[in-house]
Amino acid sequence: MKKIIFLLLVFSSMHVISQQNVKGIITDKHGTPILIETNISIKGTDKKTLTDYKAEYSITANKSDVLVFAHPGYQSQEIKVGDKNVINVVLERETIQRNGPHKVVFIIVDGISTDMYYKANTPYLDAISKDGAFTEAYVGGKRGTYSETPTISAVGYNSLLTGTWVNKHNVYWNSILNPNYNYPTVFRLLKDSFPNKKTAIYSTWLDNRTKLVGEGLEATGNIKVDYHFDGLELNEELYPHDDQKKYLKRIDAEVARTAATHIYEEGPDLSWVYLEHTDDMGHLYGDSKQLYEAISYEDALIGLIWDATKLREEKTGENWLVIITTDHGRRPIDGKHHGYQSYRERSTWIALSKPIENTYFKNNKVSIVDIFPTITDYMGIPIPQHVAYELDGVSLTNTVDAFNLEATCYNGKYLNAKWLTESKNNEQAKIFISYSNNKKEGGIDNYKQIGEIDVQKRAFNAQINPPKKCKYAKLVLETKNHTINTWIKIKP
Repeated sequence: MKKIIFLLLVFSSMHVISQQNVKGIITDKHGTPILIETNISIKGTDKKTLTDYKAEYSITANKSDVLVFAHPGYQSQEIKVGDKNVINVVLERETIQRNGPHKVVFIIVDGISTDMYYKANTPYLDAISKDGAFTEAYVGGKRGTYSETPTISAVGYNSLLTGTWVNKHNVYWNSILNPNYNYPTVFRLLKDSFPNKKTAIYSTWLDNRTKLVGEGLEATGNIKVDYHFDGLELNEELYPHDDQKKYLKRIDAEVARTAATHIYEEGPDLSWVYLEHTDDMGHLYGDSKQLYEAISYEDALIGLIWDATKLREEKTGENWLVIITTDHGRRPIDGKHHGYQSYRERSTWIALSKPIENTYFKNNKVSIVDIFPTITDYMGIPIPQHVAYELDGVSLTNTVDAFNLEATCYNGKYLNAKWLTESKNNEQAKIFISYSNNKKEGGIDNYKQIGEIDVQKRAFNAQINPPKKCKYAKLVLETKNHTINTWIKIKP
């Protein structure tokens, strides 16, 4: 009996000795850690573990064991342990055709100029851009013209939400004193056409929902956001305010975590995530280590939300488009403030989680107002004519027939219009003019067709007959796929 016990102890100790600790990190093909828990199991057993928040794992295994690495949306891998103590794994995305509804989450991360984006460590934004698309962009309207727009936070948000510059949406400052709700937000347009579709806002600033979207206001048709997580900055008991704005960093983390969880579990059709920490570090420190660390911090939060959309796609078959952008750049001299029209303050960027094929996106600097029609195009939201005629952007996912419409009027009656094209198609375009701006007050403008021309001509001349007291006219070029517009100064 003693001999049997002795032999069992020997075999048991040999088994323990043959075991070894194996650790590693799980990344995608771009080298980006896969944040949400990856399952690592020993094949043929019940033993398993999960990666931590750094996408790292540790497991005890025998040399003869085979580790199985599995993550939703990625191809599983099996690797024999052998003599290896470190096994880092690169998982490849599964290629799946999804036929579910198209859904969008757009993320505004505050105050990161293009040069700062390039300098910062942003592995998740880099991975999103490689899987999808990235482009430099601008805010601020057309410098020196009627549409010149302050490079200020709320102003930029509303340019995205309405697809218009400040001369239309009328938000000139963060105080948001008198928004012109006659230019509807993309949330209102969605609800007008599809009242049963769900919306969500996850934000470090309450005014985004209550003032910009205008929830519950008569002027916005009493629009209701179906789910919101915001207003935490007003709770000073849970988030005591400090001079270094650390409380807003904490709130950003809560906002991102809540957004990721709610998107994965409920899948609202249209969502907005707003993160503020980077702008605070910019105002406090300007071009600094603190600001670049903040950019990397926000990048990790963006990665969390992106992972949630991928898991949601895997679970439901839905098609998710993630759009990430910023609202303004920063002052050239030190990176601290913003609001004016310098190149750096106007210089922004846009990242999308889906590849973009149109040549306008690839060959031109796009703008924040292009996001509105991109969302409506991707989600199939119809745009009424009176809204379309006012939009200052074009879709980044659809064919762009013409862009950058400009027009001048000589001697109060001779019109000269010109535009640019990317498509080589010889499509007929219609040209309309209105001598009123009733839209500003919620009315209807009377547009009259004054011509039709091959869009490839890129120019149009006509004699017009404006009313005697008319100072400005509105010109619209309507093509097969979209419209573009400009204002014309009739009298000096």
